[in-house]
Order: sequence, then structure tokens, then C-alpha cells
Amino acid sequence: MSDETRIFDNTEAQRFELHAGEQRVGLADYRPQGGALALVHTEVDPRHGGHGYGSALVRAALDSARDRGLSVLPHCSFVRDWIGAHPEYLDLVPESQRPSFGL
Repeated sequence: MSDETRIFDNTEAQRFELHAGEQRVGLADYRPQGGALALVHTEVDPRHGGHGYGSALVRAALDSARDRGLSVLPHCSFVRDWIGAHPEYLDLVPESQRPSFGL
């Protein structure tokens, strides 16, 4: 990712957006659910794949949830796989819900 890359929480649209320069190249949709953040969809423009943008989006969403004291419900398969590969974020998924997400 370059210095021109930025991620922000577009609360009105309920998604984290990743912009490279002026272009939006990725997003991670979420839905607030009580004290949890349900992550429902992540996508990166295929022309920008392979640059770590998806990982950056997931990390930003999970870090935001942690900072806000929210748990995470990883409905998106990309998010589930990412958490599986980064166990330092597993504590965000409620222990009782982990089996239903395969974690």
C-alpha cells in the first residue's frame, strides 16, 4: 500500500472504504448488531488485487471494533479466513459463536 492509500469508516453507508488516490478500490460492509459488528462482505476491485488491500480493510475493521469495545461476527468468508490466519484477533469473536463460524 502506498502513502496515497487511506481507509475510513463510512458510517452512513455502514462500510469501511479503502481509497487509492481519489479512487475507491475496496470496501468492507458491516451491520451493527447490539454490542457486535457483523462483517458481511469484503471486496477489492480485481484490478487492484494482490496488493494487500483486503487484509488492510479487515485489519482496520477489526481494530475499529476492538477500539470501540465491540465483538465481531465474521459472516464474510474472507474475514473468517483472515481471522483464522491471525489468531491475535480471535478474541473479538465471542467464544460461544466461534464454532458457528468455523473458528
